[in-house]
Amino acid sequence: MKNKGKLLLISLIPVQLIVLQILKYFPEFVEVYYSTGIFPLISEALRFTFGWIPFSVGDIFYLIFMILIVRWLFKNLIKVRRDPKSFFLDVFSSLSLIYLFFNLIWGFNYYRIPLHESLLIKKTYNLEQLINTTERLIKKSNEVHLALGFQDSAKVEAPYNNQQLFDKSINGYQKIQKKHPNLDYQKSSIKKSSWSLLLTYMGYSGYYNPLTGEAQVNDLIKHYGFPVVSCHEQAHQLGYAAENEANFIAVLATINNDDLFINYTGYIFALRYCLNEIARRDLDRYKKMLPTVHPGILKSYQEMQDFWKSYENPFETISKTVWDRFLKVNNQTNGIKSYNYMVGLIVNYYEEQPF
Repeated sequence: MKNKGKLLLISLIPVQLIVLQILKYFPEFVEVYYSTGIFPLISEALRFTFGWIPFSVGDIFYLIFMILIVRWLFKNLIKVRRDPKSFFLDVFSSLSLIYLFFNLIWGFNYYRIPLHESLLIKKTYNLEQLINTTERLIKKSNEVHLALGFQDSAKVEAPYNNQQLFDKSINGYQKIQKKHPNLDYQKSSIKKSSWSLLLTYMGYSGYYNPLTGEAQVNDLIKHYGFPVVSCHEQAHQLGYAAENEANFIAVLATINNDDLFINYTGYIFALRYCLNEIARRDLDRYKKMLPTVHPGILKSYQEMQDFWKSYENPFETISKTVWDRFLKVNNQTNGIKSYNYMVGLIVNYYEEQPF
């Protein structure tokens, strides 16, 4: 009887995969009934339950989970030779249950309506549009850089600590939800990850924990990266699973914030992506535009680049490969490269309105 239950769970794996393939063709259904229906209730309940706790509960859950896996493997690896059927029944039935739970509490968001369709904007753009948007971003970034009281050659230093940046990041969502009701953010749950050093070696600035609904931020990254990462993970809490969409929403939330420093972090973040895209498409034009960016801003870019370079290791390559595969399996056909499609959202959204 016990094995029948496990076989039933295993039989659900192909059923789940088929259902997900079908959902690709019905994003409106996912949007209405899950992403803006069931999921907000799940997300708010999790944030209400765990958001008030000052440390990351999700990190502790993951630690316990890993300990249990290692313990189980240590006790059951002998089954591989003695009773391989029982061993693989245990493994695949557990994987089926975990996959089902993951999709129910989070994974279906990967199949919702693309953000550019919700915003009624295009996702494609030409080089001329990209250059125009980038020039405007350079102008705005330079202006805010000076408005913060720094000379054009000076690197901006954060006037707040990490917790203050967490608290202030919510203001941007309060501003943009007036225009975009689906971005209404309540019941904050943003925390520093206890796994920050491991995240750094893996090459990640943060992550969303679907088990607890917590937004986890790597507290080793530079302070001017904090607001954008916080808002990015908050976008995940609102059900925007695609990384490029979460990045774009983070730009909206930071540059619409009442705080000038947080505005600055959003502008230079968007600018970096646009400059990189120009470099990919027209290197000569990139070389002409780069000197128009304040040296202080370029110093911040260099500092962040040096930070990540100092932690480069073979494990990072492996983790990025795994994450790339995970994204592709979950309806993001371009994998890690999907982050770069945020540029299309920026160009088209801001084409006819000021930053």
